[in-house]
Amino acid sequence: MERNTRNNLRDQVRARYSEIGKEEQGCCCEGSSSTSCCGESKASADVSKEMGYTNEEIAMVPEGANLGLGCGNPQAIAELQAGEVVLDLGSGGGFDAFLASGKVGESGKVIGVDMTPEMISRARLNAEKGGYKNVEFRLGEIENLPVRDSYVDVIMSNCVINLSPEKQRVFDEAFRVLKPGGRLAVSDVVAIAEMPDVYKNDIALTCSCVSGAATAAEIETMLLNSGFTEISIDIKEESKEFIDDWDAHVAVGEYVVSSIIQARKPNI
Repeated sequence: MERNTRNNLRDQVRARYSEIGKEEQGCCCEGSSSTSCCGESKASADVSKEMGYTNEEIAMVPEGANLGLGCGNPQAIAELQAGEVVLDLGSGGGFDAFLASGKVGESGKVIGVDMTPEMISRARLNAEKGGYKNVEFRLGEIENLPVRDSYVDVIMSNCVINLSPEKQRVFDEAFRVLKPGGRLAVSDVVAIAEMPDVYKNDIALTCSCVSGAATAAEIETMLLNSGFTEISIDIKEESKEFIDDWDAHVAVGEYVVSSIIQARKPNI
């Protein structure tokens, strides 16, 4: 992908999620704030339940942190431990970061990175409202993480990496900032069928976490190229039920499904 094309795509994604950061309820597809990417007029809490979050998890974060974005629950696989340093890629309003906060405790730390000032401002306000002392949010791109080498124990992300036009660089950066033995715990969409060009070139579908998805084989190759081992990509066929609601005109579930992506940086 040419540099100008990559930059244009990134700018359009940034603009879309900047608007979402200003809304009362999140929405990763085009439309009003009353329409989430998992169906019309669904509250963020209902969307999150479909993705695997519990009522307890949804209730424990400040109002405005859960935007109903994502395609799964990386908390369920991250196995966070007290004292760990966690990095959340594309942290949005702070939902996953705040859930991680309680698991790593006062001796741990959670860093959220997002490329939109609006989301960072929203997350910081939510952190202040919730009194989170072990969480911070940094403005930055996931292709150029504002985190030092070998600093992080766990990297989480929820339906964000598919938005990047430079996915190999994202995984390279993830590998760089992880400590030896550190792990990746990501929920994201994977492509399961070839999309027509008209869908591939639709910026609305790209911003809706659809047309930018890579296949499981492509993701595995990129992770291997970055140096990761113990790679696992678990495709969630049942996710087609809510993914099909992401677009009123396209049967999205025919082309992408949610997956759980795990990998580890060698402990050397």
